[in-house]
Amino acid sequence: MSIERIETKQRMSRIVKHNGVIYLCGQVCADATKGITEQTQTMLDKVDALLAQAGSDREHILSATIYLKDMQYFAEMNEVWDNWVPEGHAPARACVTANMARNALLVEISVVAAEKNT
Repeated sequence: MSIERIETKQRMSRIVKHNGVIYLCGQVCADATKGITEQTQTMLDKVDALLAQAGSDREHILSATIYLKDMQYFAEMNEVWDNWVPEGHAPARACVTANMARNALLVEISVVAAEKNT
């Protein structure tokens, strides 16, 4: 029962794999100067890339926790989310408001997924 850590630094690993389960560190947008729609899309693009690197994809997401700076962004974020999640593969999900690490960030996500072929 080994633990595989990928892109590990002092504070965190970007990916941790254990017993066929993949844990991604929190992901934020590519450009914090953009609005909630663009921040959400680029954040999810990063999730796609990390899942692919870890041997998974969005159809194998088990759970997601979404952190919003303000619930005023909930509907716009959900519009992007709903188009991103494959039909019939919605994970368990929570969405909460949170103080962000940087003021310009509007959304962050933490994801747990299963490896493909597990």
